[in-house]
Amino acid sequence: QVQLVESGGGLVQAGGSLRLSCAASGRTFSSYIMGWFRQAPGKEREFLASISQSAGTTRYADSVKGRFTISRDNAKNTVYLQMNSLKSEDTAVYYCAASASVILRAVTSAYNYWGQGTQVTVSS
Repeated sequence: QVQLVESGGGLVQAGGSLRLSCAASGRTFSSYIMGWFRQAPGKEREFLASISQSAGTTRYADSVKGRFTISRDNAKNTVYLQMNSLKSEDTAVYYCAASASVILRAVTSAYNYWGQGTQVTVSS
């Protein structure tokens, strides 16, 4: 069982930056692939990025590649999402998730545990 708690969301102007954090409970954090997703009103939950257990491999959605960076600190049981050059279309609730899969996946069904989400609002 893994419990995830996101933080770091808020209101930012277009072109600005935010760093989201996701703190995980439990001693098995380092055994999970971690991912970030977002969901805007009226839209499906969208994959953003994922990172392997050792942080050696990452995967990004085309919509955020070059602007967002996922990282993790296994000693702190925390995964991060650095978001730069934010746009109004990045406004959404952002979720972190943990996957017991052995490969990086971009679908919600591959993730076993989810946080409650943190709101990011980008004003234009």
